Amino acid sequence: MLQQYRYSNFDWKPSPVVALATSVDDSQVAAAREDGSLEIWLVSPGSVGWHCQLVIHGDPNLRVSSLVWCRSGSKEGSSARLFSSRIDGSISEWDLYHLKQKIVVDSVGVSIWQMALQPQHNALVGVEHDSHNMGNGAVIDRYSDSDDKSESDDDDGSVDLHEQSLLENPCIAAACDDGCIRMYSISDADGLTYHKSMPRVSGRVLSVTWSPDGKLIYSGSSDGIIRCWDAKCAHELYRITVGLGGLGSAAELCVWSLLALSCGTLVSADSTGSVQFWDIQHGTLLQAHTLHKGDANALAAIPSHRRVFSAGSDGQVILYKLSSTSAGSSSDGKLLTEVIKKWMYVGHVRVHTHDVKALTVAVPIIREETLPDEKLERKHRKAAKPVDFSYRKWASSGVPMLLSAGDDTKIFAYSAMEFMNFSPHDICPAPQRVPAQLILNSVLNLPPLLLVQASYKIDIFALSLRDVMFEKGSGPSARLAPNNPLAQVTSKQKIICSTLSPSGLLLSFSSHVKLSLVQLQRSQGSKGLGPIIKRKLPSKLPPAHSMVFTSDSSRLIISGQDMLIYVVDVGILEITHVFTPCRKQQYEDLPPQEPPITKMFTSSDGQWLAAINCFGDIYVFNLETQRSAIPTLLYYFLCVCVCAYMHNLLLCCTNWGSFPCYLLQVILAFASSMKSVV
Repeated sequence: MLQQYRYSNFDWKPSPVVALATSVDDSQVAAAREDGSLEIWLVSPGSVGWHCQLVIHGDPNLRVSSLVWCRSGSKEGSSARLFSSRIDGSISEWDLYHLKQKIVVDSVGVSIWQMALQPQHNALVGVEHDSHNMGNGAVIDRYSDSDDKSESDDDDGSVDLHEQSLLENPCIAAACDDGCIRMYSISDADGLTYHKSMPRVSGRVLSVTWSPDGKLIYSGSSDGIIRCWDAKCAHELYRITVGLGGLGSAAELCVWSLLALSCGTLVSADSTGSVQFWDIQHGTLLQAHTLHKGDANALAAIPSHRRVFSAGSDGQVILYKLSSTSAGSSSDGKLLTEVIKKWMYVGHVRVHTHDVKALTVAVPIIREETLPDEKLERKHRKAAKPVDFSYRKWASSGVPMLLSAGDDTKIFAYSAMEFMNFSPHDICPAPQRVPAQLILNSVLNLPPLLLVQASYKIDIFALSLRDVMFEKGSGPSARLAPNNPLAQVTSKQKIICSTLSPSGLLLSFSSHVKLSLVQLQRSQGSKGLGPIIKRKLPSKLPPAHSMVFTSDSSRLIISGQDMLIYVVDVGILEITHVFTPCRKQQYEDLPPQEPPITKMFTSSDGQWLAAINCFGDIYVFNLETQRSAIPTLLYYFLCVCVCAYMHNLLLCCTNWGSFPCYLLQVILAFASSMKSVV
């Protein structure tokens, strides 16, 4: 009978999510965690498609405060760039191709709480701003849309705006702790260049956003005041006192988030739990909702700007909807119809157990289809009955999806259009999962070994079935095994990857600074391990993204941060070969140009090496001939989660839940025609 054994001494402490941001094309979501790491998630319309595409380990001492995506260049099809602000006052750019981050703006001496990107499309929204009209009265506007009758029939999530060409060098506005808004210009050559600063105000500037046309900047401060700035002239147009509309009466009222909508509404979220809707033209209050039992931390809106979501320290995510009602009036015997806009509370969902710190809206991408000449001939199979989960009902390509994250380390996805009808989906059920490796048959005459990698240490456990104890209340199928590790290796730098040889004798791990190799040995007269012996690796080896031993433990294969793959003979501790991942064999002698390898697997006979880069492309190498075996055939998988093969069988698992299986000899025979047998 198969039994489940529990080891509870693992150092698994996932870090809270502090910021979310959606890419320009809505296909990716970036999540920044408190430990300085960054995750890139591929947006999917169903749960099986959600995939953490890549992870970049940052500095745990430098916390990220906000994230901003922008296009690289002024062309519509340009690639994306990702910037982050930090509490130390610096701004970094994340290199998603080389999995690195670099500081593009040195610390300004004070914390940067939030950043906002100037809209790269000049949307014509036709809103004029009055710098003298201030107040807290309701506003009646003439509006052409009719009232919405249900939650999902008001719009399709899209927005119809008149657009001009993309801005060549858009600006980033940074809300700083010293009361200033600093603006930086984005350029392809220099990264970020200081542009100008707005006049310093009292209190800390905690939030910032741009008007849809990119001409005005709105800032929220710790003194409870929202200010409207002319971005070109750098002077204040008007200010709004937030405390008059909500419950704020304390000396310090923090405006944590701002959102400027294309319909002429400014939304604010503050430390009293109030979410208030303001008329941009007059600076007057439209509606105020105080529904959060604590701080209201984040705001987000669907593309049409007719639905707004708020999240707070009470774990709630609340939906507000723009509703319109008609009112008749007479003037000179003529009947006039006026439309009154109101932001109505719709409902709330609470799935987070702690503070919700970030919200963003993404649009799922459409699954990529193969080209006509790449399609495989398959036998007709009986269609399987689809699984009746709620996410399959509301999640579909092109429909906006809301994402929330916070202190409970979880990331949830909601239907933006059917928010109250379906339960959210947990896309990250095991955040920052602990890397582990099982060695069944070691030469140390010990039970099976289990390697568990933590941030700054590696524990090696013996899976002994002796002296096990039943955990009270856990049932007969779950047992609690001893928790004391046989060996423990610590590191001063954060550990990125590690591997244990199949023999159980060698342990290798890497940080951002260096590689390490240690040898384990059986303790004489004891059931445990003796002193750990350090082995010196060649000095030419760079830090690694991934590493693996061959099945006979004779070679250590390292995926370096220089995008090369190194084969090291652990007997003589020398580099025997260097592979260059490429899509065509004639490019093997050129400098590496492919993305870095993040996963590697070897065959049981030691002949084959499968390497997967951070974008899911697969490269297969022959370790005997030391050549790239299949440089171009298998890169059509969008993402690959698991890859394992025995002898000449290659088994893959894609993020869409398919499990294609390949015979390498057959693939090699037909590589010239790009056909495979599945």
